[in-house]
Amino acid sequence: MLMENVTKNNYKKVDSLKKRYFYKLGAGLIGTPISVIMAAIVPRSLGPAAYGNFTFLTQFFTKTVGFFDTGTSIGFYTKLSQRLHEKGLIKFYWFFVIFMSFMVIIFVPIVFMFNKQNILWPDQSIKYICMALIFSLFTWCSQIVIKIVDAYGYTAKGEIVRIIRRVIGLVIILALFFIGNLNLTTFFCYHYVCIFIIIIGCRYFFKKNGISLFPKIKLKSGQVKNYIKEFWIYSHPLLTYSFVGLFVGIFDIWILQKIAGSVQQAFYGLAFRISGIIFLFASSMTPLITREFSIAFGNKNIDKMRKLFIRYIPMLYVVVAFFSIFLSVNANTVSLIVGGRKFIHASVPIMIMSIYPMHQTYGQLSGSVFYATVKTKLYRNIGIIMMLIGLPVTFFLLASPKYYGLNLGATGLALKMVLIQFIGVNIQLWFNSKYLKMSFLKFFSHQLYTIVYLAFIAFLSLHLCKVISSNLIISFLANGLFYVIFTILLIYFIPGIISSSRNEINKYFRLILNKLKGKLK
Repeated sequence: MLMENVTKNNYKKVDSLKKRYFYKLGAGLIGTPISVIMAAIVPRSLGPAAYGNFTFLTQFFTKTVGFFDTGTSIGFYTKLSQRLHEKGLIKFYWFFVIFMSFMVIIFVPIVFMFNKQNILWPDQSIKYICMALIFSLFTWCSQIVIKIVDAYGYTAKGEIVRIIRRVIGLVIILALFFIGNLNLTTFFCYHYVCIFIIIIGCRYFFKKNGISLFPKIKLKSGQVKNYIKEFWIYSHPLLTYSFVGLFVGIFDIWILQKIAGSVQQAFYGLAFRISGIIFLFASSMTPLITREFSIAFGNKNIDKMRKLFIRYIPMLYVVVAFFSIFLSVNANTVSLIVGGRKFIHASVPIMIMSIYPMHQTYGQLSGSVFYATVKTKLYRNIGIIMMLIGLPVTFFLLASPKYYGLNLGATGLALKMVLIQFIGVNIQLWFNSKYLKMSFLKFFSHQLYTIVYLAFIAFLSLHLCKVISSNLIISFLANGLFYVIFTILLIYFIPGIISSSRNEINKYFRLILNKLKGKLK
């Protein structure tokens, strides 16, 4: 009872959505240059083959873990956001995680027992197979810890922990790079250290606030049965979805590895990595929006859900599109800066995959409405149909001409990802627009004209910077500066693009100026 009261008292101190939003955004702004530096160091040090192996193995096991998760982690987050005092919920879910982790772990020796490792993991060392497995399980646990932090509304403190993790991680990578010891083994170990920093940091913060990240309470058999039933009702429609997702996801990277090899896997991996850096902003915001959707739906406040969707989804789309379009237009330069000459042929996959995070943003945030409103069956059906359509598309784009394919390698897989994502998320958007009584065409047209505006600005900036300097780095920086200035002007003169108004933008400008003046005095 004491613990319950502590939690309720602490919950009153929850950060506002605006504060949590800006902490997430600030952490993203700090994390982005760090991620860019990492992306420029790691592929160069590992080389295309090793980096391709890392990409293949980690994606394989991440998708496997995702199958065993079956959407339960989002269900857990949604339920915890609505029932913060319920410590049994946290303990039960950790038991579930341990059980599922054990199931994933025994999968590897079974494969080796039947001597099928070369079929699943072509030309891969058992050492790195095991390290990738551990990486994926640790990552899953750290993601759950962050979900607990966000559910309690302590996003600001959680983001501070993540910033510390990024800074320490950068120091480790730089140290390994300069002493010449950055290889596949040490790169995996670096990830382990970073994950432990997140878990230990969040646990320390929670302990100081009287909240247990790993509650030491006993669950009664009746409680366990109720939790199993509750999660089963929520997640069982996603079992089929998770299975198809596992098969299709592994098929994509497996066929690329089998047909095109580790080098093409590395090109795709680098493009995927860059798209992941862009998506940092939206992915960090998703738990916040999901939490607010869940609470609003729990209170049967559809009007608030509609306002949240209209307010934040277009804004986040523009934030992600800002980076996506710039990097897509400058893909050649990005491939040289990040990967060096060895990765010059990754420029086309980078150009295509840079677009991927834009609609991935819609997929994550629009998908959070399905989870919050427990419409997991509809979400499953849309996802399965799109994934099954994607299978022959993958084969056609990657297979050799002998099998009537285009043999496009990393470029083909990037194309498939973007096309299927674009169609799928707009189908989701149509259903959500209907449920929340919004205009689908308004959101759809916003996607298109945002791309047109930002692409025009990006090409204009690119041509202007060529006049300034022929130096690759100076030209790229000048290009970025022009792009930022033109985008600020775009938002100021067309504020509706971020679901805002001129008065609201002027208000924020005045607020920033007043704060700056106060610090200068």
